[in-house]
Amino acid sequence: MNRVFNKLRNLDAYPKINEDFYSRTFAGGVVTVVSAAVMLFLFLSELRLYLYTVTESKLLVDTSRGETLHINFDVTFPAVRCSMLSLDTRDISGEQHFDIRHNITKKRIDANGNVVEVKKEGLGAPKIERPLQKHGGRLGHDEKYCGSCFGAEESDDHCCNSCEEVREAYKKRGWGLTNSDLIDQCKREGYVQKVKDEEGEGCNIHGSLELSKVAGNFHFATGKSFLHSAIFLADLLALQDSHFNISHTVNKLSFGDRYPGLVNPLDGVKWVQGPTPGIYQYFIKVVPTIYTDIRGHVTNSNQYSVTEHFMSSEQGTIPGVFFVYDISPIKVTFKEEHISFLHFLTNICAIIGGIFTIAGIVDASIYYGQKTIKRKMEIGKYR
Repeated sequence: MNRVFNKLRNLDAYPKINEDFYSRTFAGGVVTVVSAAVMLFLFLSELRLYLYTVTESKLLVDTSRGETLHINFDVTFPAVRCSMLSLDTRDISGEQHFDIRHNITKKRIDANGNVVEVKKEGLGAPKIERPLQKHGGRLGHDEKYCGSCFGAEESDDHCCNSCEEVREAYKKRGWGLTNSDLIDQCKREGYVQKVKDEEGEGCNIHGSLELSKVAGNFHFATGKSFLHSAIFLADLLALQDSHFNISHTVNKLSFGDRYPGLVNPLDGVKWVQGPTPGIYQYFIKVVPTIYTDIRGHVTNSNQYSVTEHFMSSEQGTIPGVFFVYDISPIKVTFKEEHISFLHFLTNICAIIGGIFTIAGIVDASIYYGQKTIKRKMEIGKYR
């Protein structure tokens, strides 16, 4: 057994020196302090890199199908009344939505940008106690109300009991409602008065849309929009301004949820219309993006780039602001990762070993240099 221990003792790569043979010097102490400080600094640097997350990015072909595109927006029109502003969408598949109100909030703002008190949904003027019946007389106490459609009835029993129903009946006929002051339902509901009360005001509109993930556009039209003979028109109800000023500020526009590092180039963008009215277009390229954080939480979102173009109304355009978007076939993935612990441990060992080695070389060089100089001085003294 002793032979085995002796053989292991002979393999010792770190032979011990008796403390009586140690020679401690001032230079060695300085080298030790400096090397320890450098070692501590490098260790803290490596520890910071180990704790810091690194984001790896990849480009892939987007093979997903049947997904939807979530759009968040917040746009302010300082010179367009809320009652005259509508939101419409259309995509390349032919799906269209006009005058969207779901998940949409409008705020009336005055000329100074202050929010005017928001009224309840609907038309707020007092209603006439006895509405006008379809047959021309006023509603009696024992009668059922059936309002006139003013020539746009589809059948003898067709009734229009609200201003909106009269407008819808006119749309189906392809007619324009040229003077809503003459419509009993509109007068009762105070629609005209509501629009007139907003004269000189602006509008902030914000909310979200859930659309099919195909190329398309959503736009803010100056007037209640509708479709007639496959051509997009604007029904302005004879209340429109002679020239719409579509100056606007895009407070926020994003396609999906926010994730760390996301930059939306249209956030805070302001555009002021010149003397010529027209249509302002944003052409947007949407890039699908998946972000996975260090905890494994996955965020499906989108990045986008944008270019802009203004077309004057002299070219036959309808006043409004259009956001025309297209979907990129390339998907970007981001993934937060840590440096592995083994990599961190390897770097720490390299730092400690390297500093010890270099410090030993420097200390030895100083020690033997001083010793050589001292010996030469002693030789010269004896001569």
